[in-house]
Amino acid sequence: MKIGRSRFRMLGVFFAFAAFNQAASAQAIQGTKPLEIEGDIAAQLVDGVDAFLLSEIERSVIDREKFWHRDFSSPEAYSNSLNENRSRLSYRLGVRDPRIEFDSLEYVSSTSSSQLVHEGEGYKVYAVRWPVIQNMHGEGLWLVPDTEPLANVIAIPDADQTPEMICGLVPGLPSECQFARQLAANGCCVLVPSLISREYKIRNGRSKMTNREFLYRSAFVLGRHLVGYEVQKVLACVDWFRGDASRASQPIGVIGTGEGGMIALYAGALDTRIDSVCVSGFFGDRQGIWNEPISRNVFGLLEEFGDAELASMILPRTLVVDGNGSPTLELPSEGGAPGTLKPQTNEQVTRELFRLSRLTEPLNVTVEHVPIGEREMAATHPNACEVFWKGLIHEPDRSYVLQNSAIASPQSERNVVRSVERHERQFREIQQHNEWLLDEAASTRRGFFNLGSNPSDKRPGMHTIDTSTIAGYEKSIEPYRDYFRDEVIGRFDLPLVDLNARSRLVYEKPNWTGYEVVLDVFPGVIAYGILCLPNDLQPNEKRPVVVCQHGLEGRPQDIVQGDHPAYHDFASKLAERGYITFAPQNLYIGKDRFRTLQRKANPLKKTLFSVIVPQHQQILNWLKTLPNVDGERIAFYGLSYGGKSAMRIPPLVQDYCLSICSADFNDWVNKNATTRENYSYVWTNEYEIFEYDLGSTFNYAEMAALIAPRPFMVERGHFDGVGTDERVAFEFAKVRFLYAARLGIPERCEIDWFNGPHTINGKRTFEFLDRHLRFSPR
Repeated sequence: MKIGRSRFRMLGVFFAFAAFNQAASAQAIQGTKPLEIEGDIAAQLVDGVDAFLLSEIERSVIDREKFWHRDFSSPEAYSNSLNENRSRLSYRLGVRDPRIEFDSLEYVSSTSSSQLVHEGEGYKVYAVRWPVIQNMHGEGLWLVPDTEPLANVIAIPDADQTPEMICGLVPGLPSECQFARQLAANGCCVLVPSLISREYKIRNGRSKMTNREFLYRSAFVLGRHLVGYEVQKVLACVDWFRGDASRASQPIGVIGTGEGGMIALYAGALDTRIDSVCVSGFFGDRQGIWNEPISRNVFGLLEEFGDAELASMILPRTLVVDGNGSPTLELPSEGGAPGTLKPQTNEQVTRELFRLSRLTEPLNVTVEHVPIGEREMAATHPNACEVFWKGLIHEPDRSYVLQNSAIASPQSERNVVRSVERHERQFREIQQHNEWLLDEAASTRRGFFNLGSNPSDKRPGMHTIDTSTIAGYEKSIEPYRDYFRDEVIGRFDLPLVDLNARSRLVYEKPNWTGYEVVLDVFPGVIAYGILCLPNDLQPNEKRPVVVCQHGLEGRPQDIVQGDHPAYHDFASKLAERGYITFAPQNLYIGKDRFRTLQRKANPLKKTLFSVIVPQHQQILNWLKTLPNVDGERIAFYGLSYGGKSAMRIPPLVQDYCLSICSADFNDWVNKNATTRENYSYVWTNEYEIFEYDLGSTFNYAEMAALIAPRPFMVERGHFDGVGTDERVAFEFAKVRFLYAARLGIPERCEIDWFNGPHTINGKRTFEFLDRHLRFSPR
């Protein structure tokens, strides 16, 4: 009897456990594990991507060696072996435009001021400018010794220093740090360019940012860079020094502090005509560049170049690294990108120099390092300036004289006014040059990818596209897809991990049931969203899926329930019509938290979509495992930032059979780069939105060409403030031309103009889905 009662109790436990398991499995989708993650899954998703990107930044130091093939057989062979690296660095910096040849500097004077600014002990100072590239000049001060110069030097102040400050013509720097003046007094001809300042102010009554960030934004989209413009101004001086017969045999040096040190490092790496380089207040560990002011953001920099790699491009020429002169800055998040500048420690500089020595050990070259002492100098340390000078002139018997006496200039107030007026001219020229590049951008893109909508332009583009047949077009478009994936969006060369699908029931509605789903993508990186299954699904019935994508700061829940004014529950409404829907959580949530992900991705030649694309690929991989999903009929439909996603994900996730872009389609390059329109992103807090070199490669028409021949649709409200109807129509006309005139499939390309704001309209788009997914809604 005891045994019997024991068996009875055991059976009771067994049936209770089985009932519990059955209840638990009812809360999860068949074939998935129960989802047990608590808290804000969207925030955890962002955190996981953040940790992943930081680990990739650290790994880049090792991975970048594959880009280098150094030949140490001779100094000449070594320099030549770096030419491909120089070419790639030029592209990354936007040093792409031909410089203008010139025979002489231009004096800058007026009826109220002379070009002669100052007469010092043994030298004179002139206000000058020189042509650089179309629409743009360099401008600054020229210090000319009274005797035959020993060398030609380009001395670059920090962005918050003026040429007058490093020449001692206005207060601001101690005399020993006025390195332009010190070099001129020691027999060098010194040209001092002006840099764009970090003045911080509100732009167009909207976001607050520095001058440097403001100009960076437009240039970045157009394949240029503020840093590149300033490098060009320095290299134009080098062109003149080398091209002038009276100066051609004299050595050339470049010395800079702070932002000027950065420009000196880049210029020395790019141009082997520079004999000696001194970098003050910049050299060190660049792994934290994502936290520096965004105007320093160089797309793809860390994939190939740290400071040690850049320095290796200067060697075996003279290089002096000075720890002094670094600016200190804390930029808040007031619309512009937050950022921090602080001096690299002596230890950080030493570690990077050690890495440099390992990279270039066979050269057996010593790099002089002047560390920060008990008191950091405000600009280049006089010891660094002296070492630079000696390495430049190679006259061991000549002594370097440090002039400690300050200049008493009665023109100090006029010098301040001159520097302000000069800066305004420099700022305005760069802004206008960016606008000129924007005007040229459509033609530039046709030279890269010609869709044929301009019949007078017969250029084949980088690759000729074949529109004679659909199959021919699909094959011919693949090189552009590869370029978009690798050079614009960025791709992590990593396999997707096992799905490890987890789910739990979150909605039970009369016509559909909703589940939260989490999938693994990369180590530490997940995909997350809500799956809505119609309740009338039959065994073995295959139905189409619509992936419904939220916009900025959105969540999957926003497009499922709650009648959000932008989304109107379009995911659940489609489920009520009988579609299976999935609403993914994309990365763009958390304000600065997600925007700094773009900052961390960019130096690796990656973007937010380098992670979002594999997340979507994994989502589709999982959807195809579900018994009721027709894997050939999975569509994408996104609004706002989700519409931005509709232009970038389906071109690379070809399992999507069609794409609908709602409340985002635009003349995207114009929207990002123009400073003439209020709708432009140059005025807003979305500092992560800018993508490198779209102006020369992919506007929205070219992205849509990567979706073709799959069906593509635009949903546009007449009162949607993201742009104007005429700009949308201008860009859509090129897409329509491709589908209708060249491919002969006009029925696959539509636009719905509706009388409304920034919202899902859900009328013609739903009909478009019904027709192309071959589905009759209930």
